[in-house]
Amino acid sequence: MIIRNAFKSDMPAVLNLIKELAIFEKEPNAVVVTVEDLERDGFSENPLFHVLVAEVNSEIAGMALYYYRYSTWKGRTIHLEDLIIKEKHRSSGLGFALYKEIIIQGKKDGVRRMEWNVLDWNTPAIDFYEKSGAKVLSDWRVAQMDENGMESFLAKNKK
Repeated sequence: MIIRNAFKSDMPAVLNLIKELAIFEKEPNAVVVTVEDLERDGFSENPLFHVLVAEVNSEIAGMALYYYRYSTWKGRTIHLEDLIIKEKHRSSGLGFALYKEIIIQGKKDGVRRMEWNVLDWNTPAIDFYEKSGAKVLSDWRVAQMDENGMESFLAKNKK
């Protein structure tokens, strides 16, 4: 197993992992991001995200995509957007290795908090995170507004 920073040429494999996660999360048609989006947004002069990949026998078997945020209470933080391991490689230690590397990166960068979302029905992930020392907050709710919601809001609230 090798954990390394992703290359632009890894983005097709990263997109396949993202699609595998969407199927696992019961949203198989939700992924609209493309390889071109990932290449542009992750490998420009000012990348919007970073990716670590886990390779097993020269195959990308997992990845962790993260980016930096700013907390008004804590300062610089890391948001772990996705930690994905191919189904056939789950329970092999790859997820732990990627998770550890993100935490190491956070310590190197001096961030004061890491955060991510986990579905309430994904009890294996919740158990893993809690055993690692993370707090899974039950009193906070994630709020999102999709493109249609934004358009609708703006249409209703024109000047």
